[in-house]
Amino acid sequence: MNEKSAPSDGEKKFLFWACFISLITTAFGFIVRAIIIDDWGTVFNLTETQKGEIFGVGLWPFAISIILFSLVIDKIGYKTAMYFAFACHALSVVMTIVLPMYFDPYWSLYFGTFIVALGNGTVEAVVNPVVATLFPNEKTKWLNMLHAGWPGGLVLGGIITIGMGPDGFLSNIFSGGVSMAWQYKVALILIPTVVYGLMMLPCKFPVNERVAAGVSYGDMLAEFGMGGALIVGFLMFSELGRVATELLGKAGVESGEWMIYVVWGCIIAATIGMGAITKFAIGRPLFLFMLLIMVPLATTELGTDSWITSLMEPVMTKAGYAAGWVIVYTSLIMMILRFFAGPIVHKLSPLGLLAASSVIAIVGLVFLSKVDSIALIFVAATIYGLGKTFFWPTMLGVVAEQSPRGGALTLNATGGVGMLGVGVVGAVFLGYFQDSAQVAALEDKPAILKQVEEEKTWVFGKYNAVNADAVKELPEAEQEEVTVASEQAKKDALFAVAIFPCIMLACYLALIVYFTSQGGYKAEVLVGHEAEDAKFTGGVEGPADA
Repeated sequence: MNEKSAPSDGEKKFLFWACFISLITTAFGFIVRAIIIDDWGTVFNLTETQKGEIFGVGLWPFAISIILFSLVIDKIGYKTAMYFAFACHALSVVMTIVLPMYFDPYWSLYFGTFIVALGNGTVEAVVNPVVATLFPNEKTKWLNMLHAGWPGGLVLGGIITIGMGPDGFLSNIFSGGVSMAWQYKVALILIPTVVYGLMMLPCKFPVNERVAAGVSYGDMLAEFGMGGALIVGFLMFSELGRVATELLGKAGVESGEWMIYVVWGCIIAATIGMGAITKFAIGRPLFLFMLLIMVPLATTELGTDSWITSLMEPVMTKAGYAAGWVIVYTSLIMMILRFFAGPIVHKLSPLGLLAASSVIAIVGLVFLSKVDSIALIFVAATIYGLGKTFFWPTMLGVVAEQSPRGGALTLNATGGVGMLGVGVVGAVFLGYFQDSAQVAALEDKPAILKQVEEEKTWVFGKYNAVNADAVKELPEAEQEEVTVASEQAKKDALFAVAIFPCIMLACYLALIVYFTSQGGYKAEVLVGHEAEDAKFTGGVEGPADA
């Protein structure tokens, strides 16, 4: 191990930008999938809920890697974790492009997306505690700046991917204006992957503030506690149980009711196991409350972002524009504002900023669900973009400031639960809502519905959906009726998701009242850490703690 020394400004900035570009990579995977999901649906005959499940698996496995690495990252080192992330990002591109040619397309896309999500979670397992440690007295500000990398990647990746579409600037150059194959779009993820991989090689990483302050590993786990294990275990094992049931069904094995017992057995085992390790500590109540808030927060931001291209497609296409420009535009707003988060946070306080953002997001989502013209879509998208900008990084900042004893675990578990919540419930909920609304809209046309309706399975049981291949067999007039029902269902889904920022607003107001009763919002700083700069090592983050 290299001798620890105080970092230079140059080392801090170089490491920060390496972390920033690794977040751009995670965003590339997200935006490419969001833009080409309808292409996959057409090519491989996917239902809206199946597309939602592919969106979901691009999110919830994030929690597996971010939480598991958070448990060991102080032992194995940040650089080792980044090697794993790099391997996942590269492997996922190969799997997604190659496997659908030889195996079931749905499961090929599903597992290729699963691997990229593991890499994304590993990236955040590293970059969040690294930046929080580099700048211990301005965590919320620098975490907002770091997470400008996410919308920055959405903007850059979105522009390039749209440019590869019909009459895009790249397709005009390379393919005569014809949309370039989706495989080329997936391969875009390799560009930032190679860049951050090369940048990380010479980097030295800081010792986490928990370790530097002498807070033990056991105390870190107690901050997370049985409550944290129950929340994470429920979300994670519920989805794993659904996937196992699907795979067994493909193999001709009926899992039936016994899978429910397996799932709950794993949830209980994880909770009791954490209890045994932590002397049955429940976890810090404030942290657990913030953990639960991440489910509606992530659904509001990432769940809507996952579907915004598809949801806006009917209106945008009629006007002759690619629907992906909506998410590119809102992401540009996010990127710019996150770089200037410091003065805003100072003026409003983190919780005041989160409450105000919730109100703006509610207005933006309702507005988006009602508009029909291009001009109004971008007005509504501006409001929505302003609302969602500060949600994710500011919540991470609040957790980092209020639960520093939890180290990398509590900070990263917050993002992990957000991804689990939107991956297991949020993104799939939007797809399910569209499928159900589409079927409901056709109920007064039973002759059509009988020809196109089919039964499917999702995380909460069985549902009925419209079979895309069956629609193609209908007469043109009946196909148009199905299209009209689908377009209305997409708009209804945006209106429905506005319930999530309403829940968040109530929670943030409750937290504001709580902190006011305690004398105001103040960040908790670990004794022994605030007086010294973050120390760097050659990639192994200090000695093992008790």
